[in-house]
Amino acid sequence: MKPTTFAFELAKGVATITLDRPKRLNALTFEVYKELAETFEQIDSHAEIRAVVITGRGKGFCSGGDQDDIIKHLLGQTTPELVAFTRMTGRLIAAIRRCRRPVIGAINGTAVGAGAVIAAACDLRIAADGAKFGFIFPRVGLCGADMGATYLLPRIVGLGHASELLFFGDVIDAKRALEIGLVNRVVTDGEEAVRLATEWAARLAAGPAFAHAMTKQMIESEFAMTLAPAIEAEAQAQALCMQHPDFGEAHAAFKEQRAPKFAGAPE
Repeated sequence: MKPTTFAFELAKGVATITLDRPKRLNALTFEVYKELAETFEQIDSHAEIRAVVITGRGKGFCSGGDQDDIIKHLLGQTTPELVAFTRMTGRLIAAIRRCRRPVIGAINGTAVGAGAVIAAACDLRIAADGAKFGFIFPRVGLCGADMGATYLLPRIVGLGHASELLFFGDVIDAKRALEIGLVNRVVTDGEEAVRLATEWAARLAAGPAFAHAMTKQMIESEFAMTLAPAIEAEAQAQALCMQHPDFGEAHAAFKEQRAPKFAGAPE
């Protein structure tokens, strides 16, 4: 995997994606959208990747679609052309959620518009103290339902907080994001956000990859279920995990009073 529109690094099972247009606060172009989606779609086929960190270079995480590269080209397009574009942006969010590796967002700075939705699509979010979040679509005359935002946000922060963010388009600071549950942790700065995200990712990479993939699958699948089908689905999922060698290894490690060595985990 050698993307050209952002930085990519793989070390000890952790893939780090760094959006790399710092002078534009890592605004997205058509090419970045496409390559990010393709990258997340390919990750599951690379067994050596066991967890993912996504962050941004410089002062911003991601400021959304680039005004010059994208926004100005949308004005005056036909409905089919615009639907093709909005489906393309949604493809990225779907790819992040379908990826069966845990994805951690290290939100080093401003995350607005599409950048805020990318952050919401991550499984875990660590924010720098100076980070800001904004689902700012109403400010530009658009609805809050963009790229899956109205699916993801109520699940993370609840219907009331999600409605406030999506109707008003207000930009909130990291402290408020932590209060409403939009982020898991707030740390001093962007470097510390990346450090902690990488630490978490390393812990996940050393863990049972098959079980982690099943956890992410069930979190996604059970949202639309009632309790009884959810319990049945979990019964089947857990039975599959019990047949995986990692389950036996964990038992052996407990009996031998040592740390488990899960299948494929980095040394």
